Order: sequence, then structure tokens, then C-alpha cells
Amino acid sequence: MRKMKDSGVEWIGQIPSDWKCCKQKYLITLLNGRAYKDSEFEEDGKYKILRVGNLFTNPVWYSSSLELEPNKYCQDGDLLYSWSMSYAPVIWHGEKVIYHYHIWKTVLSEKISKMFAYYYLISLTNALQAEIHETTMGFITMGVMNNAYIAFPPLAEQQRIADFLDEKCGEIDSIRSDIQKQIDILNDYKKSVITEAVTKGLNPKAKLKDSGIEWIGKIPEGWSIKKIKFLLSNETDSLKVGPFGSQLSGTDLVSDGFWVYSQRVVLDRNFENNTMFISKEKFDSMKGFHVRTDDILITTRGSIGKICKVPESFSEGVLHPCVIKFRIDQNKYSYKFLEFIFNDSGIVEKQLNYLSNSTTIEVIYSGTLKNLQVPYPPLSEQKAIADYLDEKCSEIDATIADKQRQLETLDEYKKSLIFEYVTGKKEVLQ
Repeated sequence: MRKMKDSGVEWIGQIPSDWKCCKQKYLITLLNGRAYKDSEFEEDGKYKILRVGNLFTNPVWYSSSLELEPNKYCQDGDLLYSWSMSYAPVIWHGEKVIYHYHIWKTVLSEKISKMFAYYYLISLTNALQAEIHETTMGFITMGVMNNAYIAFPPLAEQQRIADFLDEKCGEIDSIRSDIQKQIDILNDYKKSVITEAVTKGLNPKAKLKDSGIEWIGKIPEGWSIKKIKFLLSNETDSLKVGPFGSQLSGTDLVSDGFWVYSQRVVLDRNFENNTMFISKEKFDSMKGFHVRTDDILITTRGSIGKICKVPESFSEGVLHPCVIKFRIDQNKYSYKFLEFIFNDSGIVEKQLNYLSNSTTIEVIYSGTLKNLQVPYPPLSEQKAIADYLDEKCSEIDATIADKQRQLETLDEYKKSLIFEYVTGKKEVLQ
């Protein structure tokens, strides 16, 4: 077993006695990308502009024909670092592009190999993320990165470590990909089960008829199709659009007080914690927008058309401008049945896309919501379908949760593996 020494750096810990340790800036130079004005973006420029989102999940590209100094471009194989919102080193594989201000390009000393630096930056990022609170810091500064410490062996050992991690991480990523495919299949299966139940019912022998609605298809003979407006409660303000921005703006928000029911509350179905509040005076002045038990809240922008119901135990508050509330006649329609239709079946999504005459729709207005069409079985059948789906989806969700735990275990193992080898706690033998 080789001799170890204290690196003097808390997150690195002990390192082999023949390794060196210094500030990162002496081995890795970080070059800022270019900040763009909106007027400088082009639809079909000479160069694509690589933004943080393009490194991960965003398929939308901007471009420009500006000719810049050489260090504002990155080439295939360059080691980059995303420092805003998403923190990660990335090896760029692609054409010559202009990299955005929120990305650093690295220039490496001859004392460090690119792939060893890549794996080191993964471990450094994990250490920094443990200290960063997303609500207060959305970026890592160049000063923090430059003054972070790196431990490193001779180049030959760096290469052995990088080659070993390439192989092992590739194996982990392959297993992870297989598990993720299983999760995707389970989610698709869950959606198909829900769609089948809310449009065809539970009796496979039921006679079907054409619903007359393209995105719903055939339905049982005893069912009909109803617009939401005919299912609303007869109470006053059974449907209420969130306030205009002028009625509730950022300047009205305070650090604590009465809730503002935002889209995040709806999407997370979280009635325990919140981050948006208004004062009692503002709350009292917005009586028409107060939220009540059994109100159904629906998102109107972004991830649109998702609903949740306000429970009996809730914090008093008002609607956010991007949320509509409505109440259904519980003698006509089951909320749980409606929830499966809106949140899981794809029926509402298809309908919104059809109404918008495009692949996406940006906003749901009250008129749009009122005219959405949903299957309308007898109430007893709605409840039976909802009960069946609760049980069936719970089984599927339990399997998905188990797969998610497997992914988390793999991710933690991969982090640990990289850390142990880039800090020399484990050795790759020759």
C-alpha cells in the first residue's frame, strides 16, 4: 500500500506522497465565452452559438455570422465548463461553434491531461455543489474555480486513471441507460393504462361508439362528451382567472405571509412549503382571487394544463397570474377522474395542440379551459375507474420508484469512484 499525505484541502483529503497539489489556476486556464445582445442573434448565421442548454437538453440553437477572436470559438474535443445554473465539465463533440458567456473553455498546462482534468472537475463540482444553495446562488464564479485546489500525479499515471475511469464510467452509464429505458417504458405503459381507462372504461366487452372527437376516439355507448363549462359548479366565481400582473407584481411579494399559489405549487402538488408570499393588506385587497378548499388550480403557461385540488388543510392565499382556479359540480364529475384526464392521459395535451393549430400552445385562457372536452361516464363509473387507476398506478409507480433508486445508487457509486481515483485514494496498477 502506497504512502499517503495530507493534501491540506478538506474536500480532497489524503493523497499519495508523490502527488502534487496546487491551485487550479496554475494548471487550468478558464476563458469566458461571449455575451450576446438579442439583436446579434441570427436565424441562419455562419456559426451556431453554444449555450448552456445546448450542452444538456435544449435543442433550440441560435447563430451568428460575427467573426471573433479565436478564443471565442470551441472546436471538437475541447474541454468546456458550464458555470451558470447547470454546473458540469463537458467534452464538446461537434462542429466549430461560438460558446456563450455562461460557458468557460479550458486551456490546459502541459502538466495535466485533458481527461484527468475532466474527471477532476467532476469531483470538484460535486464538492462545490454541496456548498451551493440553489435559491441563493445560480452560478459558480471564476474566482472560486481558479482558487480551488487540484491534486495530480505524473502524466503517465493521469492517463492510466483517465483510461480506467473511461472504461468503468462507460459501464455504469450503459447500465444506467438500460434502467432509464425501463423507466420510460413503464411511464408509457402507465399513460396507456390511464388513457384506455378514461376513454374506454373497465369493461373490455362494452359496446363502443364514435365520440366524434379525434383526440378521444371511441367511447362506451353509455358515455357522452362534455365541455368543462357544463361541469362547473353553479357557485359564484366557479371559474376565476389569476390577477393581471398590474394587480400582483414582484413588488408586492414579501418574505413571509399569505401564500401566492403559483404554477410550482400546482406542478409539485406541494401544500406544505412555498416561496411566494404577500402581506395581509395585499391579501385583504384581493378577495376575488382568494384560494379555497376544493378549488381546482390549473397551470396556464409553461407546463400548461396540469391541475391539482386545494386540500382541506391549506394556507390562505391568492392566485398567481399564471394560474386559473375552477370548481366542478361534484354531483356530476369526480375530481380524481378529472385529474387522471388532465395530468396523465394526454387527452388535454392533444386537444390544446389541436386548438392552437400547432405543436405547442403557450397560454390557456378561460375560454379555452371552458371549451375543453372530456369523456363523461356516469358518476359511479367515474369513481370506479379512478379507484382502479389509483391502485394500478400505485403498483407502476412503486416499480418506477425502485428503478429511480437504482439510478441514484449508480450515480453515487460513479461519483465515489471518480473521487477515489482522481485524489489517489485508489490506484490503477500498471
